[in-house]
Amino acid sequence: MKKLLPILGLVLCAMSAHAEKISLNTPHNSFVVDLDKGAEPQFLYYGASISSADIANLQKIKDDNWSRSDLYPAYGATHTMNEICLAMRHADGNLSTNLVIDDYKVTPHTETAPNGATRSGQLLTITLKDPLYPTTVHLYYLAYNDVDMLESWTDITNGEKKTVTLTQFYNPVMPVRRNNVHCTHFHGSWASEAQLVEQPLKTGLLEIKNKDGLRNATSDRNEVMLSLDGPARENTGDVIGAALCYSGNFRITIDSDESDYHQYFAGINPDNSEYHLKKGETFTTPRSAYTYSVSGTNGVSQTFHSWARKYMLRHADKERMILLNSWEGVYFDINHEGMDQMMHDIASMGGELFVMDDGWFGDKYRRLTDNAALGDWVVDTKKLPEGIERLLADARKNGVKFGIWIEPEMANTTSELYEKHPDWIIKAPGREPVQGRGGTQVVLDLCNPQVQDYVFSIVDNLLTKYPEIAYIKWDANAPVMNHGSQYLPMADQSHLYIEYHKGLINVCERVRAKYPDVVIQDCASGGGRANYGLLPYFDEFWVSDNTDALQRIFMQWGTSYFFPAIAMASHISAVPNHAVYRTTSIKFRCDVAMSGRLGMEIQPKNMTDEEKAFCRQAITDYKKIRPVIQFGDLYRLHSPYAGDFLASEMYVSEDKEQAVFFWWKLETYKNQHLPRIKMAGLDPDKYYTIHELNRIDNEPLQCEGKSYSGAYLMQTGLE
Repeated sequence: MKKLLPILGLVLCAMSAHAEKISLNTPHNSFVVDLDKGAEPQFLYYGASISSADIANLQKIKDDNWSRSDLYPAYGATHTMNEICLAMRHADGNLSTNLVIDDYKVTPHTETAPNGATRSGQLLTITLKDPLYPTTVHLYYLAYNDVDMLESWTDITNGEKKTVTLTQFYNPVMPVRRNNVHCTHFHGSWASEAQLVEQPLKTGLLEIKNKDGLRNATSDRNEVMLSLDGPARENTGDVIGAALCYSGNFRITIDSDESDYHQYFAGINPDNSEYHLKKGETFTTPRSAYTYSVSGTNGVSQTFHSWARKYMLRHADKERMILLNSWEGVYFDINHEGMDQMMHDIASMGGELFVMDDGWFGDKYRRLTDNAALGDWVVDTKKLPEGIERLLADARKNGVKFGIWIEPEMANTTSELYEKHPDWIIKAPGREPVQGRGGTQVVLDLCNPQVQDYVFSIVDNLLTKYPEIAYIKWDANAPVMNHGSQYLPMADQSHLYIEYHKGLINVCERVRAKYPDVVIQDCASGGGRANYGLLPYFDEFWVSDNTDALQRIFMQWGTSYFFPAIAMASHISAVPNHAVYRTTSIKFRCDVAMSGRLGMEIQPKNMTDEEKAFCRQAITDYKKIRPVIQFGDLYRLHSPYAGDFLASEMYVSEDKEQAVFFWWKLETYKNQHLPRIKMAGLDPDKYYTIHELNRIDNEPLQCEGKSYSGAYLMQTGLE
């Protein structure tokens, strides 16, 4: 055997005259594959970093259906009985594809991340070819130099003389060794997003999917955690975290077949989406992102948060502004005096931004409710006779920045846009359009380059004419309700879901190229677009239209598994809450909202003086702790899903000098026995002085003002 050669985080180990083991290494993880030209690529190892000597001793799994570990099985030649990554119909009708290694290489790699940052690492490229057909597939694996993240994706090139049809197009599989593996994933619906689900992987298929068309986080989400040694634990245990970086329909399939591995597949959902790949054309899949933690689910979360702040989120090095959004305060009742009053009120409480939500636009058809004017992005001069100019002047007068709501991918059939361009909407050929919200809402067809230009122009016109606009809330309140593109040829109607999201990303890239500094919120009926396919073009997302503080604890808890607090818009709202009609205290609402990006969703003139004073102090305090929450490390301490009506989490600054500890009671009982919650992430040798924020008790806690060692707080906790 040849001597092991470590090369820039890469290990090559010769196994025979033809086969090699290749290891890609991040700071604390190793990913090892077995590559043999003329054979299929094989998985060997993914986990905590291992030595060159241990890599040399890794054994290739025997080649049979009981222990298969193929990285990219294709349907037909050798893989017909199990799940596969690629299925295609060749130009002559043959359904079989046989992909074997033609070449492979590892190169240092630097590229621009979607959020504009520069990322670097080692890129493994494996070239697969079919000996019978001129089909070429490249498997890519990128191991980051500075964060424990491994990305994989694929491109498929048609070298045949005619069009071929792709009927399934997953990313490379991630085999997971069977051993009491539990899967944590996130289900939900409108106003109840990111509900945590955990289940053991049993024999058979676990399928996690979305077919909404536009908002792929409305039901299942495309992020999962796999706990490899029993039920998930927050700070101990081996866990793989996986996210599909895609904004459209997806499908994740975990096949627990007769082999020794759970086969993890993820990619674009192929349902009604067969893709006709023309001669010479290349189809590229979205990336899958993986990390491996030996510190439980919380370790996975911290890696994803760090990766997101560096590479997958806009302006993640800048503190987020505290804002007031007008929606729950006034709904469609927009006017100059009301907006001015709300600006004055949020400024008086220490806020920094006012956002005017839906209801400000429409000429021939006015936006008085949700059934008209989408697509007609002109100011309603009956509501706002002095236009956006007056709003900007009032914002300057009140000392706050100004933001505005748009829903650029949508139209109402009651609109001038629809009257002029009925051919621009998604509609089944030969059928009447299916209409959504308000009985008139339809989706514009972003497969069409003219529609892409139009959607871009909505943002472009606003920011060109009013460069003082500092914030845009970009909403999307409808799914694809009927399948059909009036732009795509009839033979390619199955391309709709894929081409729509290509068009959406194209628009987002154009917006960010021209307007890199504006803050943009990703909203889609609440948290419908919380995904890493779209988030790199946005600064944050709206977690849910449900602002009830109690239910938000559950939704924000689930969301925190993959997304950092700086991205989670969390607002103080009125009571009874507009979604669930629950009444909670102003303290409870402030405490919950302060665990994310703090804002307000309320009509301040309806608040009491005492409530305003409380919020003013909460905002003052939040500004002090904002850096810790938005840039610090999260530790989830006690889950609201535990069933004992308690929840607790904390954020710790990178230098471990400061920490912010949250502890919520989800139900209140007289003489309730409350456990001590052990803290985490502190420096055991440092002493921390305790100060309670948002205090409502007549007497301070007994620990107020006292100092405790990090060791004591992590071993014992506080009363």
